[in-house]
Amino acid sequence: MTNEAMKHKLKERAQLEGFSLMKICRPWSLKEHSSRLKEFLNKNRHGEMSWMNEKVEWRSDPSSLWPSAQSCVMLGESYSPQHDPLEILKKPEKGAISVYAQNKDYHDVVKKRLKRLARWLVKEFECEVKVFVDTAPVPEKALGQAAGLGWQGKHTNLVSRELGSWFFIGSIFTTLNIEEDNMEISNCGTCTSCLDVCPTNAFPKPYKLDARLCISYLTIESKTPIPEHLRPKIGNRIYGCDDCLAVCPWNKFAKEAADNKYHAREDLLEPDLDQLVVLDDLSFRAKFSGSPIKRIGRDRFIRNVLYAIGNSNDKKYIDKIEHLLNDPNPMVADAAQWAKRELNG
Repeated sequence: MTNEAMKHKLKERAQLEGFSLMKICRPWSLKEHSSRLKEFLNKNRHGEMSWMNEKVEWRSDPSSLWPSAQSCVMLGESYSPQHDPLEILKKPEKGAISVYAQNKDYHDVVKKRLKRLARWLVKEFECEVKVFVDTAPVPEKALGQAAGLGWQGKHTNLVSRELGSWFFIGSIFTTLNIEEDNMEISNCGTCTSCLDVCPTNAFPKPYKLDARLCISYLTIESKTPIPEHLRPKIGNRIYGCDDCLAVCPWNKFAKEAADNKYHAREDLLEPDLDQLVVLDDLSFRAKFSGSPIKRIGRDRFIRNVLYAIGNSNDKKYIDKIEHLLNDPNPMVADAAQWAKRELNG
């Protein structure tokens, strides 16, 4: 079988497994990624994400992760929403949850597809494989651009001509030598929509992100009280932020998520803050079983809900948060006290 025929067969199988896009690059084909990562870390823009400073050689150069790998099969899977994710920001009594977290944990869904595709690849072509989806020191966005899935936009996320901004990335490293695709170039032009919409000005320059100011980082990765000057800017966002993704003009090409595991759960589409703020550890775990939200734990989640309540300007919440003013977790107690002060003006 020719290399071209092998690649065509692999692409057909990838589509059969539910992937929207498939492109190929070499593990060593990254160009500016290493210097960009070094600058990001040297300026401490990764904040509390200390794991980004670990295994930097792998994050900088994927070929060092598994020297036997000859090709990276880069796959994109659409999770485009059926609704406008910015509409909920006008409803201060509701909690805004990032689109990707409104149902099942994508790590589990994508990894199962990747493993099925990888097993097929091994059986069909007698090769070795390794599968990754956002859980290892693999620079998936940079590899995705190198393969031609899309380009890293000014918001630093991958943008695709075919899928816009709403897609997950998975990768299969293999010892097979598969014909590579062309690297994608930036098609952002003069547009600055994603930079202009950011509530916290988290982009020092186009294509540069300071995670310490990013609401997704603050509400998900940060394990400490969020700086007080940033709390009002969070609004009612209680898990992540989609603003920079949602305004991208390339989303006019987005394909609606084919898998209903990515369609929003009714109770997570526009959840009431007063129903969330009463969750204890047990009820939190039960509600978010199978959801990526579960991994941040009850305390961080309630902290975020309290910030949203503090920003609601609705005094009806004062009684509802009274039980949290002396919560055993100091971060939660601090958030409750701040929210009460805000509600009292």
